Amino acid sequence: MLIERGRVTVNGRSASLGDRADVTDDVRVDGIPLPLDPEQVTWLVYKPRGVVTTMDDPQGRSTVRELVPPEPVTKPVGRLDLESEGLLLMSNDGRLAHVLTHPSYGVAKTYHVLVNGTVTKSELARLTEGVPLGDGVARARQVRVVARHGDQTIVEIVMGEGKKREIRRMMAAIGLDVVRLVRTAIGDLVDRTLSPGAYRRLEVAEIRSLYASAGHEVDP
Repeated sequence: MLIERGRVTVNGRSASLGDRADVTDDVRVDGIPLPLDPEQVTWLVYKPRGVVTTMDDPQGRSTVRELVPPEPVTKPVGRLDLESEGLLLMSNDGRLAHVLTHPSYGVAKTYHVLVNGTVTKSELARLTEGVPLGDGVARARQVRVVARHGDQTIVEIVMGEGKKREIRRMMAAIGLDVVRLVRTAIGDLVDRTLSPGAYRRLEVAEIRSLYASAGHEVDP
């Protein structure tokens, strides 16, 4: 069992069989906090194109708030621009949201980007070497071509930052026209069964995996 192996702590101390914990206690497995609050909810959503990653929109466009249950209120963790789609988290867990969005943790996000034309090795290299943008240099952690369809190419890009419209601007800077951009993974979290507009609640093991993607260094 996890407790017998010393992998569980309560408020910084190793747990023993029979110990009790309530929602105010800091319970961790392998150093990763466990959410015990029943009101703490994190949804995994497939954001469709044309939906704004905000709670409200003065222009009357559809928002991600409309994709999940109204109660308890959850907010988007990070963002996807209007024309991008794919995996997005909606949560009322402030600690998890901080870990997934703060640059110091560098949790990876993976994208599949459909572009016009044939992407060359030198263009892929430029994405990892760094592309100067107006707000600094943007670098992909990893890039690779995953498919080619006629005169179009699908490139997988792994990013650790979150500048506004970063991938689209990087591609434009090296002369590539983005046709479609899909976020396929957040850390190790992947779900190929979700269709656009669908959502589901994350399981505890998946939340632990997200913390693990941040290197276990999580403030209580």
